[in-house]
Amino acid sequence: MRIPTLQLVLLFLSLAGLALASGCAGPRDEAVESGGETAARVDYAGNQLAKYARHEMKCNLTLLDENQRIVLDELVSAAKVIDGIFFSQVYSRNAEIRNKLAAGSGPNNEVLSEFFRINYGPFDRLEEETPFIGDTPKPKGANFYPEDMTQEEFATWIAEHPDDREAFENTFTVIRREEGALRAIPYSEFYRPELEKAAAHLRRAAKRTDNDSLRTFLNSRADSFLSNDYFQSDMDWMDISDNLIDVTIGPYEVYEDGLFNFKAAFEAFICLRDPVESTRLESIKGHLPAMERNLPIPDEYKNFNRGTESPISVVDVVISAGDTRAGVQTLAFNLPNDERVREAKGSKKVMLKNVLQAKYEKIYIPIAKEVLEEGLAEQTDFEAFFNHTLLHEVSHGLGPGNLTIDGRETTVAKEFKELYSGMEEAKADTLGVYNIQYLVDQGELAPERAEKAYITFLGGIFRSIRFGVGAAHGKANIMILNYLLEHGGYYLDEASGRFGVNQETVADGFSKLATALLTLQAEGDYEGAAAFMKTYGSMPPTVEQALARLNDVPVDIDPHYEMD
Repeated sequence: MRIPTLQLVLLFLSLAGLALASGCAGPRDEAVESGGETAARVDYAGNQLAKYARHEMKCNLTLLDENQRIVLDELVSAAKVIDGIFFSQVYSRNAEIRNKLAAGSGPNNEVLSEFFRINYGPFDRLEEETPFIGDTPKPKGANFYPEDMTQEEFATWIAEHPDDREAFENTFTVIRREEGALRAIPYSEFYRPELEKAAAHLRRAAKRTDNDSLRTFLNSRADSFLSNDYFQSDMDWMDISDNLIDVTIGPYEVYEDGLFNFKAAFEAFICLRDPVESTRLESIKGHLPAMERNLPIPDEYKNFNRGTESPISVVDVVISAGDTRAGVQTLAFNLPNDERVREAKGSKKVMLKNVLQAKYEKIYIPIAKEVLEEGLAEQTDFEAFFNHTLLHEVSHGLGPGNLTIDGRETTVAKEFKELYSGMEEAKADTLGVYNIQYLVDQGELAPERAEKAYITFLGGIFRSIRFGVGAAHGKANIMILNYLLEHGGYYLDEASGRFGVNQETVADGFSKLATALLTLQAEGDYEGAAAFMKTYGSMPPTVEQALARLNDVPVDIDPHYEMD
C-alpha cells in the first residue's frame, strides 16, 4: 500500500527524535537515515505486508472441561515465554528496534511494526532476509554466534581446541566471544530466567492434568529446560497418548542458524487433537518398515534401526509461538529431531488441520488456477494436499540419519552443515510424493490418488518457492521443479507459460530424484550436495514469469488466534 508523504515525514522526524534522545544517531539497522529512505522502506513493508492474508484461526475450546481449560491456559502462558526466547535468538538488536517502533505512532509506524512482528525482526523472510529497517544484513548465524564470527574462525577454533567440538556443535548452546576466546554456553544458562518461567508454567499444568503420560512429559520437559538435556523429555513426548490437549514445546528446528544449521530455535504448538482423524491415519504407521525397504537406494544405505511407533496426530492449533510463527506458517511437523529418539521410538507426525485448510483455500487454489495447464487445477483437491503434507512428515523419518564416515560417527545434519535444511526438505518433499505412489500400489489409497498427487504437488511447488529460494522449503522446491523439468516428469507449455504433468514419466522422475538425494545423504557428501544445489537451485526466467502472475495472491496467512 502507499503511505501519504506527509505521514512519512512525520515518521522520520519521530524516529530521528528517538535516536537523538538516546544520545546518538544509532546504527543503520535501528534508524532510518533519510526521509526518502523512510518512504521507500515503509512502502516496501506495506507491499510485503499485503502478501500475508490475515486469518482468524478457529478452534473449538468448548470441548474442554474446566480443569482442562486451566491446563491449556498454563501451556499458552509457557508458549508465550518461548516466543520471547525465539525473538531474542533471531537478532541481537530486536528488542531495541521493537521498543523504538512501539514508541512511535501513526499509520507508517503501524506498517513497520506489523511487518516487524510477522518477521520477528527487521529482515524480510520472503526475500531472503532483506533488511527493511536500515541496511545491516542479517547475521548468517542469527544470534546464536558472535555476529562477525565466520565458519573459518569456528572451524579453526575447534581444530585448535578439539575438546570443545562437542559443546560447540551441540544443538543447545550459543557461542559467544569473551576476551578474544570463543565459548559455548548452554541454553539452560544463557536463557535461564525465561526457561525458569516456562518450566514453572509446565509444572503447574502437570499438576492439573488427569493424563499421566502428559504429566510425565510436562515435568520432564520442565527439567530439560533447566538441565539442557532434552533426550528423556523427547522420549516422554513420544509416549503421550489419549489426550485432547496436544503440546509441543522446546528447541527443535535449526533453520534459523544459517551458518551451520547446528543450533535449535525455540517454538511451541498448543493444540486440540482430533481423535477421529488421528485414528484414521494410524494405519500409515504399519507401512513404515516397508517404506524404508522400498527406498530406491542400496540396502546398505537404508536405516532399519529407527523405531516404528511413529504416532500420527491431526490437530487444530490453539496458539503457535516462536520459530514456527515467524514468516511462513508451518503446515505440519515431524519431531523430535534427535536421532537417538528416532532410533528408539521413531518420530511423531502432527498435522495442523486448521492451518492446512486456511492455506489451501486462501493460497493454494488461486495459485493452481494461475500456474497449472488449463483443466489441471480442477483435478487437485484438499485430500491430495493433505496426503502429501502427511507423507512429507512421514518421510523425514526415512532414509539415512546416523552415519559412519572413515570410522567417524556422525550424522547427515553435521556433514551437510548449512546445506542440511534445504536438502532434507527436498528429500522429504520428494519422498512424500514417492510414498503416495507406494500406498497406491499397496491398495492403501485409491489409484487416482497418485495422479492427483503429482498434479497437486506441482501447484504446491509455486506456493513454496514464493517464500524465497533462500529459505529451506523454497530452495527444496525449486530444486525439485528444475530436476523434474530436466528429466521429463513436469513440463512447461511455452505458448501459455503454464506447467503440466507427464503422467507416463513423472513417477520415474521422482524415483530418480529420490535416489540422487538419498545417496548424497547416505554418503555425507557435502561437496556433492553443494553441486546439486548449484545445478538445480536457481530460479529460471520461465518460473519467475509464472510467479509474476501471482502478485495478487497472498503468499501466506497471518494467523490470529483467540488466545494470543
